Amino acid sequence: MGDSCPLAGANVAPSSQLSTSNELPLASAPLSFYANWVVMGASEPVSLQNLKYYNCKMEEGKEGSDGKPSVGPVYRSILSKDGFPPPPPGIDTCWDVFSVSVKRNPDNKLLGWRKVADGKAGPYSWLTYQQVYDQAIKIGSAMRTCGIKPMDKCGVYGGNCPEWAISMEACNGHSISCVPLYDTLGANAIEFIIKHAEIPIAFVQEAKLPEILISLPNCSEFLKIVVSFGSVTEQQKSEIESYGVKSFSWKEFLDLGANNPVELTPPRGFDICTIMYTSGTTGEPKGVLLTHESVSLMIGAVDFWLLHFEEKMTPDDSYLSFLPLAHIFDRIIEEYFIYRGASIGYWRGDPKLLMEDLQELKPSLFAGVPKVFDRIYGGAQRWLSGAPLALRMLFSACYKYKLFWMSLGYNQDKASPMADMLIFNRIKKLFGGKVRLLMSGAAPLASHVEEFLRVATCAMMVQGYGLTETCSGSFCCVPNEMSMIGTVGVPSPSIEVCLESVPEMGYDALAKVSRGEICMRSKIMFSGYYKREDLTREVMLDGWFHTGDIGEWQPNGSLKIIDRKKNIFKLAQGEYIAVEHLEMVYGMSLYVDSVWVYGNSYESFLVAVVVPNEQSLQSWAAANGLKGDLDDLCKEKRVQDFLFQELTAIGKKQKLKGFEMIKAIHLDPVLFDVERELITPTYKKKRPQLLKHYQAAINDMYKKVKHQSE
Repeated sequence: MGDSCPLAGANVAPSSQLSTSNELPLASAPLSFYANWVVMGASEPVSLQNLKYYNCKMEEGKEGSDGKPSVGPVYRSILSKDGFPPPPPGIDTCWDVFSVSVKRNPDNKLLGWRKVADGKAGPYSWLTYQQVYDQAIKIGSAMRTCGIKPMDKCGVYGGNCPEWAISMEACNGHSISCVPLYDTLGANAIEFIIKHAEIPIAFVQEAKLPEILISLPNCSEFLKIVVSFGSVTEQQKSEIESYGVKSFSWKEFLDLGANNPVELTPPRGFDICTIMYTSGTTGEPKGVLLTHESVSLMIGAVDFWLLHFEEKMTPDDSYLSFLPLAHIFDRIIEEYFIYRGASIGYWRGDPKLLMEDLQELKPSLFAGVPKVFDRIYGGAQRWLSGAPLALRMLFSACYKYKLFWMSLGYNQDKASPMADMLIFNRIKKLFGGKVRLLMSGAAPLASHVEEFLRVATCAMMVQGYGLTETCSGSFCCVPNEMSMIGTVGVPSPSIEVCLESVPEMGYDALAKVSRGEICMRSKIMFSGYYKREDLTREVMLDGWFHTGDIGEWQPNGSLKIIDRKKNIFKLAQGEYIAVEHLEMVYGMSLYVDSVWVYGNSYESFLVAVVVPNEQSLQSWAAANGLKGDLDDLCKEKRVQDFLFQELTAIGKKQKLKGFEMIKAIHLDPVLFDVERELITPTYKKKRPQLLKHYQAAINDMYKKVKHQSE
């Protein structure tokens, strides 16, 4: 590209001058760049100099040969044109992240939780950095005293809480690989992971001890020590020890470490920090090997990215830990907050209480999944629908006004301060009132929800994309860049990316509109799947990790996820169906909490299982003379007909093709859940399991539609 590539803080030429064959401009010049007027409620427009992110072409695309598909150009963020950002100075391992921050911020608040008394939650209680360090030292010493050695594996099983994080830091201090055990995967998966990783010690949430007891008969060959986050009853202790396994309460283990101090054995960068088992949508969990170097480099990339947008976190900031700590997304954010000397408060684990925890903690950053943001959006819409006409009109006017100026290039906090003061601060208070950054990951966020959150929350809203294998965030939207709505943004400064053609699906990475499987390479990538070299070889080809996701480069240089390599099928008449796209379209309805669309190559049409939104459906039912709980309403033919018509109308409005329209629906009042193995802990649908669970309903829908057409 030459030496003229603009870096952070450099002068940037107009986009028309930058659109050479070696780059994809991230954004063209906003109209406000040319405007020299100021309107009431809007501050100075964002300068074009603030639009610094571009994709820089590092290699040309290649035609396929010897049976291999063609590959599109290799891109990086322009910020890493001359090299990827290093880890922060002096930070080579996760133990460095923690121990260095303790020295800098011993008295800062680190880990917080809410104590519940008489059924009521109090304010957040806190452990300081020094207090967390002291406990981690004792827990680490206790592990070594019990015979756990460096390079051994340690399981952690339970919901997010201070003890989870302290156990993790104790592992880091002694070069022990932390192996998260998803608290929502059930006994079978827990048993599998303990045996597969050969885990000799597990820290377990007090409420999860009964589930560990179920697994013990089949995994006591490996598991020798169980430590509760809280207490252990005499009956539990007796039962655990009957399998030849030692048991400790948290206090007992702390005391054991205090009385038997053992010198630290810090890890090296290439040591395995964690084995994260991905839940997967099919088959057994796969153990993703991540080194300390991978995590350190990702922290450096996150810090570099936030500094670039002047949104770095400080010791005064806080983060509400909602996503599972067993998930790489939350783990990286918590590591970053620790690096910055900031605070981490844990939610109580009940989705119904999430908003209350947000408003109590008042976090600066909140990371969620689309399902959470969908519910917040739906709640705001229901609040608006019940508000007085004058308030609805004011909200609508402010929304359109602010959206207009944001679309012209104004940052969200500059587009209309007056609208923020009059109306949008009410939405911001849903997140506590201090939130500056909202992040969505794990699955696609609907465009209308993303737009609403960007406009109405008074915070930067970004959608990202990454996998456990890529150590979390690999792509992220540019804050305030409205043209990136509906995309996952641009490559992070830590990776290189290309698209590989998928001829059997009609995706060509060398076409004018480049589409293909997303492939990435970087030092932050995983080291392979534990004990599964065969699976590693399937996805790591010529140094590139093949994600299985299909992407499409956008004119502004961002990437849009358009398909899944394995989530496409043909109908009987030969038409291809991209099912995830259809589920996103039908999920736009306020009357729908979740939808699973089904079809196969032996049938000519689609059917769906729909979980209605109870609040919206109850409002409709009351207005139409129907009574009963959600279970009763789902059995009502009038309700079934109404929801079918609602989804049909949405499909037509979104211009779905005839073969993409669902022909029948089955209503289920119970959300797809992990307990029935219908979704993963990150809310991805397990399609084979859904088919097995709803097979009778599927058969019935097909039979009825065919009978009606005869």
